[in-house]
Amino acid sequence: MGERFVVVPVDGGVRVAVEGVHSDAVVSDPAPDTGSSTTGGGTVDDREAGEDSVFESQDPDAVVPILEYNREPNKYGDGVPKENSPFINNTDIDKGNSYDGTNMALFEEEMDSNPMVSSLLNKLANYTNLTQGAQEHEEAEEDEGPKKKAVKSPQMGTFMGVYLPCLQNILGVILFLRLTWIVGTAGILESLAIVALCCSCTMLTAISMSAIATNGVVPAGGSYYMISRSLGPEFGGAVGLCFYLGTTFAGSMYILGTIEILLTYIVPKAAIFVAEKKEDEVDALLNNMRVYGTCCLALMSIVVFVGVKYVNKLALVFLACVILSILAIYAGVIKTIFEPPDFPVCMLGNRTLQNHNFDSCLKMEVIGNMTVTTKLWKLFCDGSEFDATCNEYFINNNVTSIQGIPGLISGVISENMWSVYGPLGMMVENKNLSSFGGSDPAQDIYMPYVVNDITTFFTLLVGIYFPSVTGIMAGSNRSGDLRDAQKSIPIGTIMAIATTSFIYVTCVVLFGACIEGVLLRDKFGDSVKGNLVIGTLSWPSPWVIVIGSFFSCCGAGLQSLTGAPRLLQAIARDGIVPFLQVFGHGKANGEPTWALLLTAGICEIGILIASLDAVAPILSMFFLMCYLFVNLACAVQTLLRTPNWRPRFKYYHWALSFLGMSLCLALMFISSWYYAIVAMVIAGCIYKYIEYRGAEKEWGDGIRGLSLNAARYALIRLEEAPPHTKNWRPQLLVLLNVDSDQGVKHPRLLSLTTQLKAGKGLTIVGNVLEGTYLTKDAEAKRAEQNIKSSMSTEKTKGFCHVVVSSNLRDGFSHLIQSAGLGGMKHNTVLMGWPGTWRQSNDPQSWKNFIETVRETTAAHHALLVAKNVDSFPTNQDRLGEGTIDVWWVVHDGGMLMLLPFLLRQHKVWRKCKMRIFTVAQMDDNSIQMKKDLQMFLYHLRLDAEVEVVEMHDNDISAFTYEKTLVMEQRSQMLKQMQLSRTEREREAQLIHDRNTASHAAINDKAESGPEQVHMTWTKEKLFTERNRNRECNANVAVRDLFNMKPNQSNVRRMHTAVKLNEVVVNKSQGAHLVLLNMPGPPKNRGGDENYMEFLEVLLEGLNRVLLVRGGGREVITIYS
Repeated sequence: MGERFVVVPVDGGVRVAVEGVHSDAVVSDPAPDTGSSTTGGGTVDDREAGEDSVFESQDPDAVVPILEYNREPNKYGDGVPKENSPFINNTDIDKGNSYDGTNMALFEEEMDSNPMVSSLLNKLANYTNLTQGAQEHEEAEEDEGPKKKAVKSPQMGTFMGVYLPCLQNILGVILFLRLTWIVGTAGILESLAIVALCCSCTMLTAISMSAIATNGVVPAGGSYYMISRSLGPEFGGAVGLCFYLGTTFAGSMYILGTIEILLTYIVPKAAIFVAEKKEDEVDALLNNMRVYGTCCLALMSIVVFVGVKYVNKLALVFLACVILSILAIYAGVIKTIFEPPDFPVCMLGNRTLQNHNFDSCLKMEVIGNMTVTTKLWKLFCDGSEFDATCNEYFINNNVTSIQGIPGLISGVISENMWSVYGPLGMMVENKNLSSFGGSDPAQDIYMPYVVNDITTFFTLLVGIYFPSVTGIMAGSNRSGDLRDAQKSIPIGTIMAIATTSFIYVTCVVLFGACIEGVLLRDKFGDSVKGNLVIGTLSWPSPWVIVIGSFFSCCGAGLQSLTGAPRLLQAIARDGIVPFLQVFGHGKANGEPTWALLLTAGICEIGILIASLDAVAPILSMFFLMCYLFVNLACAVQTLLRTPNWRPRFKYYHWALSFLGMSLCLALMFISSWYYAIVAMVIAGCIYKYIEYRGAEKEWGDGIRGLSLNAARYALIRLEEAPPHTKNWRPQLLVLLNVDSDQGVKHPRLLSLTTQLKAGKGLTIVGNVLEGTYLTKDAEAKRAEQNIKSSMSTEKTKGFCHVVVSSNLRDGFSHLIQSAGLGGMKHNTVLMGWPGTWRQSNDPQSWKNFIETVRETTAAHHALLVAKNVDSFPTNQDRLGEGTIDVWWVVHDGGMLMLLPFLLRQHKVWRKCKMRIFTVAQMDDNSIQMKKDLQMFLYHLRLDAEVEVVEMHDNDISAFTYEKTLVMEQRSQMLKQMQLSRTEREREAQLIHDRNTASHAAINDKAESGPEQVHMTWTKEKLFTERNRNRECNANVAVRDLFNMKPNQSNVRRMHTAVKLNEVVVNKSQGAHLVLLNMPGPPKNRGGDENYMEFLEVLLEGLNRVLLVRGGGREVITIYS
């Protein structure tokens, strides 16, 4: 670093030092840690030197977020994500070159923590955003040397980077295997409604997602990253895991689709389980799916484990298969106008027949001038003879053949407009054909009819169809590969959804216009010799669709198995879900091995379900929940108008986000209300787990902003009117003391707070440090940390407030006046009794106590003073049978009644009974008092024993008289001792001042110095005079002490304290806790010390005492 000039003040003067590499004249550049854990921290001296800078960021959260996102495995998962920012937290190396020259000397102090704009812009220009995905894994595998290959800057545009991946992910298995069946079952109109519902949901979600994705740089992490950074770690973790489960079950669905195509349409003879009876066909198919699906899953997992580069290289092939298949469908539709394909469907009456086992759709045919029965005859009769016993329905109805695909202009669209729902086993019938009775339902199940394999209804079809519109996150997941992610993600995603919506709508209409209704409702193509129904429509051959859909499902399955483990790995490395930590590890190149194993295990569950129609609603739930929270995130951020919410995508509105959120929620319950509840319970459990056990994260999320807004609104509402008596509860300000190491002196005070509050209401734990804030800053922070730690240990829920003041008296006054905010202010002060006030040399301790009592009274706050607080029970103690004794001498608004009731709500005091003692004077009717008090407690709904104690006006005893006299003599003596101490200090100061003056007046000769001092001072004369005056004063003072007579007012007060103490000790010495009215301090401050004596006498011989002083308002009421 080049030399620079620094102005350093020395003893009021100014000197200029040249700072070089080895300069000792000035401190080294501080390197404060402003939040990034990759930045050097500097030494202690460095940090202290940097504290004087006004512009220096002291807040660790003041880091400007996300400019370079490091995705190495060991760089995840502490309090702040490893995001490096060139704005503030530059490293020491950067600082070396951050400033050179004198034309900006005014700002040179800020150069240590804040970079020049030129260096900031230079860093932004060189910024790269690595993806979390296949690219770095491939590079790690291919790289043999010690150094990694240089990362190429991302060059993908909107079409290749977003549009095509979204298209590939959205179009898939449901389009090829189930859309024709959905159109046939629901009819064209209801199918259009299903498509419109689902596509509107994804379009609205895409708008919200675009807003979030363009609000700053989104590292590859897709929906999990967006939701967790927008709604916080709890929502992020819950929804991230839901999205993970959805992606995993999507893998199951694609694998099941692959196997269905393989076993039903490509090689039906490969089936291991073959049904001998027709009723066993469904079970046999499911078992085949389980066996082949498990094998396929194992194979795909091995492919993903070996290396995802193979999957990525095949992605284009899979996409080509999807596009070719869709083009083949449109070509086939156009061809039906001129030349419909020949796919006859054989009907018996109005019932559709499976034509696997017969060729001609005839009962009898003529062969060589002979009429013979056909294979169809043998299926319905017990022999091939004409006189064989046949099924009655077969005899009564004719066999007809209709064209399965009559063509676009055939008018079949009018027949397919309306829905045909039905139960399991219902036959697929054409209502336009005649049918005559004679059917026997018990026999029909064995006949080769095409029947419903599941019970169908509208909401089921919604759940089955929805997975065909998922996949809209594919673009945002690849944001790291894009040349301009903020431009490409919105355009590409919305265009892809518009394209696929157009494809789905046109397919619904074209399928309904081209294909006969009975063939549409034939799910597996049994009526057209086991052909794929959509394949019969395609051109040039059904095999185009069969092969295309097979490879499409394979590719989608592989991509699910590739993406899901990485998503789980990202969640695990973020460290928000502790039990997932193990899944953050992987191979040397970062491949998520353990996550892949878990994904394969969960995927196997879906495969064991074996039915595509049963798995589809499961993953619909998880995706819908994810989309719901994307919409919620956008709505919350928009409504809060947080300063950082500045999306480049402008075509969003909170109303659209709420509509999308409502639509997602509605679709969840429409699809399957019980799956929706299960998905919500899973997400809720994860949310609560992260809340209680997860790592603390601060990502600047919207929920925190929402909480702040809600708190502000509630505080403003609270301030409108004071709380009603029914709502009154002690809102505590706890005045704590700390020792010299800033450790909490009396943690049992916090235990008492917890037992009194049980987590309800406001608790502020306050502490005062003596000094100035600039010098005591570090101690104040340490004290605050220690108090918070003690609060956590004692389970005290509340806030900590440490004040640094020039003296304790003012500090406590400031706390009592200013603690709390708006309507959330304390109404009760809790403090410990100063037990060592008699032994203390400094009277300021008990004077501070009395002034605090006066100030709480002036502020109309209630006051609780705990004596022997260290003997109070901990939260782990369980007090046995015993009593809480209340001595109700003066009515204080009901505080004495309310406190035992609140204490008994806690486990510690639950078994204790409440006793109330009140004091009767000579002219009181004690029997009537007891009855009235019992009735009062009955109306208050409090269970307590009542006792009236009579205190007679006895003569003041000699003991009381003497005790008062001793108290006053002691007080007088202490005042004189204090006076003499002050006098001595004043004299010492006088001598010091004269000494200083004499040194200034004499010559600089060292040997003559002491002699001149003796010549200037007249010590002997001074000491003699002083001692004579002191002895005279002392004799007078001693004489006055022995001739003193006690003040009559003090004698009466002492009499009350002694007599009341005798009664209380007699009745309540064995009680677990004694609550007692606290007398007010005297108006004349001269009697403060006597007041402390009175309280000490009053409490003598009692173990746990809580002195209570009301705040001047009623706190308990008999009314409901």
